[in-house]
Amino acid sequence: MSFQNKTAFITGASRGIGKAIALKLAAEGANIVVAAKSVEEDPKLGGTIYSAAEEIEQAGGKALAVQCDIRDEKQIENAVNKAVERFGGIDILINNASAISLTTTEQTEPKRFDLMHDINVRGTFFVCKACIPHLKKGTNPHILTLSPPVNLDVKWLKGHVAYTITKYNMTLITLGLAEELRKYNIAANALWPRTTIATAAVQNLLGGEALIKMSRTTNIIADAAYYILSKPSTECTGNAFIDEAVLAAEGITDLGKYSVVPGGKLYQDLFV
Repeated sequence: MSFQNKTAFITGASRGIGKAIALKLAAEGANIVVAAKSVEEDPKLGGTIYSAAEEIEQAGGKALAVQCDIRDEKQIENAVNKAVERFGGIDILINNASAISLTTTEQTEPKRFDLMHDINVRGTFFVCKACIPHLKKGTNPHILTLSPPVNLDVKWLKGHVAYTITKYNMTLITLGLAEELRKYNIAANALWPRTTIATAAVQNLLGGEALIKMSRTTNIIADAAYYILSKPSTECTGNAFIDEAVLAAEGITDLGKYSVVPGGKLYQDLFV
């Protein structure tokens, strides 16, 4: 399935996994809407919507950088309108923007709880809502959300209840939309990594350089996303995929090239 001239609206695409998916699709000729907050570079995180757009165009795609805080539905509406105005429609939505705080219940402040719910749950929901009318007119339309399979083993709830329930809600939104939008031939799937991924969030919030060295690069998620989005939207919907399984189904089982440290020990991600 060709991505030539298809338009992908990607939240949080200024860095990390979102940018990696953007670059992968751009190399296949896609138009990318970089919908993220960063217009000035944060030294700890790196990247802005403008630097990402530049890289996307260098990779072979067309890019539109739009500042968008998905907590604000007016900003979402503005970003979607600009995307349609520039590229004529939306074929792919990637729900990548997310907030994380692995705090216990006693340590979780209301503002942190609200931030995760406003971005992960409310933001994802209303970005989907804004894109659906355009996806209905899209070519092989797909929604792909970066969220885990819903696993009710309590080990994934204890220690960070607030974060876990938001990520599971992202998946529930996606699986619900798969059924709701089936009659419009719009696919909706979730995708999650088997191991930790080398991103600024992992380095700054989770485990520093030591955990980065036990992680895989963002390219594994980008490649898995590519294969999911390549599938006919009428046939591939309602799944909560793990990156390794997606690649294995394509006959790719040697994943050594994705390790930050070749041959090194890998750290299993949450929820799997």
